Amino acid sequence: MSSPSEHAPNDLAPAWLGVPSDLNRPDPAIWPQTATRDETGQLMVGGCGVTELVGDHGSPAYVIDEADFRQRAARFARAFTGWSVNYAGKALLNRTVARWVDQEGLGLDVCSENELAIALAAGFPVERIEFHGNNKSMAELVSAVESGVGRIVVDCFEEIERVDQVARTHDRVVAVQVRVTTGVEAHTHRYIATAGEDQKFGFSIGSGQALAALRDCQSRRHLRLVGVHSHIGSQIFDTEGFVVAARRVFDLVDQFHRASGVWLTEVNLGGGFGIAYTPADTPLAPEELHSRLDRIVRDAREELSLPDTHMAIEPGRAICGPAGVALYTVGVVKPVTLSSGQQRVYVAVDGGMSDNIRPALYQADYTALLANRVSDAPPMLVRVVGKHCESGDVLVRDGYLPSDLAPGDLLAVAGAGAYTRVMASNYNAIARAPLIGVDQGRSRVMIRRETLADILALDAG
Repeated sequence: MSSPSEHAPNDLAPAWLGVPSDLNRPDPAIWPQTATRDETGQLMVGGCGVTELVGDHGSPAYVIDEADFRQRAARFARAFTGWSVNYAGKALLNRTVARWVDQEGLGLDVCSENELAIALAAGFPVERIEFHGNNKSMAELVSAVESGVGRIVVDCFEEIERVDQVARTHDRVVAVQVRVTTGVEAHTHRYIATAGEDQKFGFSIGSGQALAALRDCQSRRHLRLVGVHSHIGSQIFDTEGFVVAARRVFDLVDQFHRASGVWLTEVNLGGGFGIAYTPADTPLAPEELHSRLDRIVRDAREELSLPDTHMAIEPGRAICGPAGVALYTVGVVKPVTLSSGQQRVYVAVDGGMSDNIRPALYQADYTALLANRVSDAPPMLVRVVGKHCESGDVLVRDGYLPSDLAPGDLLAVAGAGAYTRVMASNYNAIARAPLIGVDQGRSRVMIRRETLADILALDAG
């Protein structure tokens, strides 16, 4: 292998990526609040050492810091006092997480019958659940109505008819919100921008469909129209898009009042608040988010002379993302010299796109640390890759790690609490990794590791 000096920063590094002043320090802006190093140099999360965690639970593994999760949930609840804060379960949901969300006083957003079932199995108060989805089946709508969810967010005219039909059959009056698209393009990856008109979610305000949907819901005896739901995207770092989106939503509220004489009582602005995956990311604190969004809402209402409306948001990633860490074992350290003479070091680990598809799907960037020890070796530019049979199987596209990194070392990847375990797959027949909860020096299995027996049990052959 090449000497450490040959691994000095080179022109292959992206412009945003600086060389860390300390390769061993977990940046508190990126890592869980409890992340430290102990006297042996191993990374500690929730008071638990990663070496012991891998020894007890294997590798790869997801680790979620309970205290970090709870503190972020509570901080959003405090910052948005007077608003509804609904945790977006699609980011990370299991019975334990549902109980944390309940205990911190948040609502819960679910997007499928199984997510609803998990919430109910955890004893989550059904009246604080809202049910999303652009193609809810009749079975899902029956489950939502029978269980008595607090809100169903309707997404198309066919669904309005279906919800009304289920409500009539069960002799219920169901509270609904109408999902609208504002035409605002969020500053994020196009796959997670959700408010442009040419996409699958909601009713377009600009085309007049949203107003028609509101009037349709209002006309039905078994539906109780309570408000409007808007969502402009995910991993958003500013509130600029919300200015236009909120104005268009409140303009719709005003149009509906003028057409029907009815004031809608609820407006949900969605979520999509970003987190710091790398030092280049600069998320807003919940208090600053509230200050900005509250001013945007006040300005829009004052401009249109509208009455007060109950507001809601849906942070998911911003609560669970920074609380999660993924642990891997290094298998291969492979320097590759390009024809230009530049060198990149590929670090292959025992996981990959099966446990985190986001880098392949969204070109998402992440930060990694050598986790089982500290090192004073010079930095080398690396690309952390998985073990799958795909060239796009990348976990950390660009990062710096110590140049004495070797097979058997442990790597930790930050920001792994959101959209990792919930999007995991069995590609190459790899069993999905466990989710381990850590708190005050204790660890517990929240979701066990899959086994080959689990995979074969589904194989009818």
